[in-house]
Amino acid sequence: MADTAHILILDDDVDVAYAAQMLLRRRHGRVTTLDDPARLPALLDAGIPDVVLLDLNFTPGRIDGAEGLAVLDRLRALAHPPAVIALTAYADVPLAVEALKRGAGDFITKPWDNARLIAAVDAALARRAARANAGFNDLMGESAAMREVKAMIASVAPTEANVMVLGENGAGKELVARAIHAASRRAGQTFLAVDMGALPESTFESELFGHRKGSFTDAKADRAGRFQAARGGSLFLDEIGNMPLASQAKLLTALERREVTPIGADRPEAIDVRIVSATNLEEARLFDPGVFRPDLLFRLNTIVIRVPPLRARRDDIPGLLHHYLSLYETQYQRPVRELAPGALERLCAWDWPGNVRALRHACERAVILAAQAEYRYEDFGLAAPAQAPVSVPAPVSAPARADGEFKLGALERETIAAALDKAKGNISLAARMLGLSRAALYRKLGKHGI
Repeated sequence: MADTAHILILDDDVDVAYAAQMLLRRRHGRVTTLDDPARLPALLDAGIPDVVLLDLNFTPGRIDGAEGLAVLDRLRALAHPPAVIALTAYADVPLAVEALKRGAGDFITKPWDNARLIAAVDAALARRAARANAGFNDLMGESAAMREVKAMIASVAPTEANVMVLGENGAGKELVARAIHAASRRAGQTFLAVDMGALPESTFESELFGHRKGSFTDAKADRAGRFQAARGGSLFLDEIGNMPLASQAKLLTALERREVTPIGADRPEAIDVRIVSATNLEEARLFDPGVFRPDLLFRLNTIVIRVPPLRARRDDIPGLLHHYLSLYETQYQRPVRELAPGALERLCAWDWPGNVRALRHACERAVILAAQAEYRYEDFGLAAPAQAPVSVPAPVSAPARADGEFKLGALERETIAAALDKAKGNISLAARMLGLSRAALYRKLGKHGI
């Protein structure tokens, strides 16, 4: 089982809901179905799910999506909203786009491709893990480094220039992309994020450019690609550095011509999106033609924003700690605590591999597990002393205690660290090597303080 997320399927077609439930149960610990939106409040009282698969029509004969959009608005208004994936049986692009504008993270047309549904849920979980809730979307920090990033955003957002965001995992690249969109002339339109590293090469064109019914075996209906779904808005291409060279060539053609041709279509469609891309690759590697096409790079990096790692802006750490501790105290209804003497100094001295994401996970852990009147440094679960050299242990076949009991936690941590090292810090690649979803890997990173 990949993780213990709670998935809710809200669909009046019991057979459709059951099929999705059986598919997703193989990967997720809890999958609930609901056929009547009137019963949703009672379910939410028992706990908010991580992801909701939301049908847009419930009354027989209706195809306007008004019922589903009303439920979407209700979900997005929650203090800690779930990620929402819209379901529609009609491949209605305007309706899907309206759902995206109102806060859905993705849409799926019925009948769906199983791999596509699984990928959509995994991506939704990863995005929710990265943001935790809507309150995390602000770019926090007033250090000189962050003021420079915010000044860059303010300068480039009103333009139509393509922007490439560089930075380590967990530094806040997607938050920068969302801030650019929010301050742009396209702010009232769709912001759509796509994990390019998770797109299989075999479905790359279908996912980005769409397809026509009957164009291949599983194409049971017309489907809009991401370029069409984000029309008028911003398309965030995350993990852009992980794309195979062949896929890079297809993306380059679309950007050069400002048009895409859905699979099976006989004519191209004009595209109107602002491209923001991001990667955790070292900048020097982007200029290696064996890794990234120079002509595509020049299309994407008109403006480059470099997001500093947390260790380069330690002045922001106290404010981030206060924000996340307060937030989780409220979320988990725990008492307000102060940091014990000396704890803040040690936390500010820690290098925070994993950056703001790691700090957030550490704060959540501290709020849940702290047993004293104050937060101690040990409550944050940081595995090594402050500023200790970060090393990747070599994987061992069987780390065991003298009494023969295997240390499964240590083995898991070492395996994950080794995979990250081999993947050069690329989360998507490391997750595939480990056979995990990105969301599951993020949770394990937080669990082990990596």
